[in-house]
Amino acid sequence: MTNTPKNFSELVGLFIGILTPVISLIFAITLLIIVWKLIDAWIINPGDTKKLDEGRQYAIWGIIGLVVMSTIWAIVRMIQSSLFGG
Repeated sequence: MTNTPKNFSELVGLFIGILTPVISLIFAITLLIIVWKLIDAWIINPGDTKKLDEGRQYAIWGIIGLVVMSTIWAIVRMIQSSLFGG
């Protein structure tokens, strides 16, 4: 490993640098699942009430999940910024 952290601040920066793309990927996958379920429920199967209810549930829980993930990530970034200056 070429960029070995020399102190705790660099270690946290390295960890956040690794974690950022993973979190972005999770957000993208979550959004794709929500969009797919909405398309499946309201465009592909518009008359199927079971699919409509399923799509509605995915939309509600998906939005709640995205809000929770965004909030947690904002808190992590705020702590990183206040403790390590960046």
